[in-house]
Amino acid sequence: MLPEIAGRQNSPVIEDAAQAIGSKWCGKGIGALGTFGCFSFFPSKNLGGAGDGGMITTNNSQLAQAVRTLRAHGSRRKYHYEVIGMNSRLDALQAAILRVKLRHLDRWTECRRRNADRYRELVVEHGLQERISLPCSGSNEFHVYNQYTIRAPDRDELLVYLGEQGISTEIYYPTPLHLEPAFGYLRYPIGAFPQAEAACREVLSLPIYPELTEEKQRTVVAAIARFYSDQQKSPKTLVNKG
Repeated sequence: MLPEIAGRQNSPVIEDAAQAIGSKWCGKGIGALGTFGCFSFFPSKNLGGAGDGGMITTNNSQLAQAVRTLRAHGSRRKYHYEVIGMNSRLDALQAAILRVKLRHLDRWTECRRRNADRYRELVVEHGLQERISLPCSGSNEFHVYNQYTIRAPDRDELLVYLGEQGISTEIYYPTPLHLEPAFGYLRYPIGAFPQAEAACREVLSLPIYPELTEEKQRTVVAAIARFYSDQQKSPKTLVNKG
């Protein structure tokens, strides 16, 4: 694993656990695998507040104190600044909201996992296994499904079709990092990372929120099935390129 490799090099591992609160790998909670775990409390996350916020976890007491200092302008006591820090404290209102919602997190997680299982069953029921690829979770993994992201070669057409049926979907994320303007100075051309580019062309996230009912899930998968059925029935237009 990466922490073992990093340990041999005496390098810290920082986990991006923004969307993964409650998930596990080999029975160990995400956020406890590396030196730091970074979680997001943005409203769309599984444990979301009413605005921006987040949390850093670590098992190292010295590093924990350093992070606490950095989040409060680099100060451990009032008007005494040891380092240049920032104002990144979680405000009391957000903390109060999260404290209440935290009590329900395990139940919401189980609802998401139930919905993911049901999607898999419905995809098989409609014979869509060869049309779309589903997210997978191995025996060592405890998935919390912040999103339920499928892959479809004709993703853009499917997205439009589902939207016309009143089904909301989302693309996370439409552009690979090496093609974003911010990283243009690296001069990676289109095709430099073909797997990342293919994923960005094909990914589509379906509704997975805890309150999603079986009836609504059946509506979603039935609409996907109709999309592919209509594709088969539609005559193809041949273009002579000679």
